Amino acid sequence: MLVEPMMKTIEERLDAAYTVHRLYDPAQAQTIEAALPTIRAVVTGGGSGLSNGWIERLPGLGVIAINGVGTDKVDLPFARSRGIHVTTTPGVLTDDVADMGMALMLAVMRRIPQGDRMVREGRWAQGEPFPLGVSPKGKRIGILGLGQIGRALAKRAEAFGMAVRYWNRSPVADTAWTRHETPVDLARDSDVLAICIAASPATERIVNAEVLSALTPKAILINVARGSVVDEDALLNALNSGAIAGAGLDVFAGEPKIREEFHTAPNTVLMPHQGSATVETRIAMGELVLANVTAHFAGETPPTVVN
Repeated sequence: MLVEPMMKTIEERLDAAYTVHRLYDPAQAQTIEAALPTIRAVVTGGGSGLSNGWIERLPGLGVIAINGVGTDKVDLPFARSRGIHVTTTPGVLTDDVADMGMALMLAVMRRIPQGDRMVREGRWAQGEPFPLGVSPKGKRIGILGLGQIGRALAKRAEAFGMAVRYWNRSPVADTAWTRHETPVDLARDSDVLAICIAASPATERIVNAEVLSALTPKAILINVARGSVVDEDALLNALNSGAIAGAGLDVFAGEPKIREEFHTAPNTVLMPHQGSATVETRIAMGELVLANVTAHFAGETPPTVVN
């Protein structure tokens, strides 16, 4: 069962090898209902996942192949208790998500959206002055969550002349970057706070009012992780009060129906969850999904099981 669309070339290969029921197609609802006892694999996205209710309706399910790295929308212990493998697509999307983090940071610092609007609206031609931006060189970037994406973003930031510090839930031995004991300590020592931490019950709203208040009024927040790890009330208050200088956000709680207050929040750059959204990466992710599904049907352990 395919929960959400994938790249055309990947879907064609799924169709060639399996009977694919598309949950996102209303016309297939009755067919899917009749096929529930025979469905053995589910392919889904990190933002969609698969609920326990759906898992219970699929007695033959053996693998949930997530086209992404987020597992917060699948109950991993529940899936494990039913003998269901859950897989992700690690590694292949790391660089693109890190690139998005840098793009958001630069867009906020250099006021890219505001400049684009100014030119298009003819205000530049009329002689309207444009405010100066901020250089990343010499600034401190705090990486909240030093996993693969956090490391990749940190390396990119270093190339721009930034000093890296980080906080991670588990110890990190193989780095010389400055480590802080708590997210609050990290925020206190950061000009840019970049959120790269995995979403889980333990990290829900980990970026709260206390963390945001530890940032300076010149600091900016970047989020390429999940919307759930940020207290959005606290973030909107910080943006609207000038407690922080701006934010670059690729993810939101309740997306795609985000809070309307973000539409008017000052100095924000908003993206529709596009971190891994390049042709190259989506194909690579799809290839890994196919490999996981193929292994399951061959009676093997899928290569990237996470539970």
